[in-house]
Amino acid sequence: MSGSEAAVADLVERTVRGWGLDVVSDAAGVRVTLDSGLPGPTLAFVSHLDVVPPGDGWTRDPWAPTINGDRLYGRGSGDAKASCAAMLFAAHDLARAGGPPTGRLVVLLGFEEETRRTTMPDAVAAAAPIDAAIIGEPTGLDLAVAQRGLMMVDLVARGDQRHAGYAAGETFTNAALRLAEDLVRLPSLLRDRVHPVLGVTSATPTMLDAGISRNVTPPVARAVLDVRSTPAWSHAEIADALRASLASEVVVTSERLVPCETPAGSRLLDVMSRARPSARHYGSPTCSDWVFLRDRDAVKCGPGTSRRSHTADEYVDLPEVVEARGFYEMVAAEYLA
Repeated sequence: MSGSEAAVADLVERTVRGWGLDVVSDAAGVRVTLDSGLPGPTLAFVSHLDVVPPGDGWTRDPWAPTINGDRLYGRGSGDAKASCAAMLFAAHDLARAGGPPTGRLVVLLGFEEETRRTTMPDAVAAAAPIDAAIIGEPTGLDLAVAQRGLMMVDLVARGDQRHAGYAAGETFTNAALRLAEDLVRLPSLLRDRVHPVLGVTSATPTMLDAGISRNVTPPVARAVLDVRSTPAWSHAEIADALRASLASEVVVTSERLVPCETPAGSRLLDVMSRARPSARHYGSPTCSDWVFLRDRDAVKCGPGTSRRSHTADEYVDLPEVVEARGFYEMVAAEYLA
């Protein structure tokens, strides 16, 4: 799980070192480097080694990988061990084929991506400079050319604490009702900017808290908003728009996961599209370490589907992992040609 990646990092390091490749494992994660020794760009394969806790509802041991037909079951099988494995073996295959023609290929496998403590910023800094990156997350090997950001906001409504029997009068304010009025307004907000891939930004209430006793009006009522942003808005603009439209206090509690998109005229996207012409281009609703490479030429793509991420009986189809291995190698060879 997140924070307990030492064993899998050691396995990766020993395996890759056995292939004769340059590998470093440290607090930032595992880094594998194939350097041509010739001038050229650096392409990064980026994914993460941690997984979320298993949760409930499993019909098999989540920590014992099980193959049934073409499917591999286990926590993290799709998110994101399938991408990790395919990227590592693609590096192996490229090395056996003579290595990158120019520049460098680096594989960055970070820790604690599923938490606020992700090590990917340090891994990216250690591998710099990076010109382009494929973010290994489950996309069904389709090409995610944009990714929603995540902004967490508290709405705090204040009112008068009073015996409920006296909850009347023009000067009386019920914090719960004030908050409710703001929550009703949410679906109509942030809709005037439509991103061409991701659509509109959404603000979804996920947690509510109010009240000190059943017969006392609450002095404070709070709601937690999960805001899924698009590149059409900066997070500062979203906060300003909410403050302009709502009576409640708007408190931003997290805004580090900004939205991302593949730049116009992306050379990496062109190479990937030619290598896999059947892949659709789409916008991803889930966050990833792409946020730490958002100023590079980047695309999110990997085997598996994010709809199975974090679910009971998580699985990945092994033929798709094999397909990803060949696809990643083909893209690296072409991009670094």
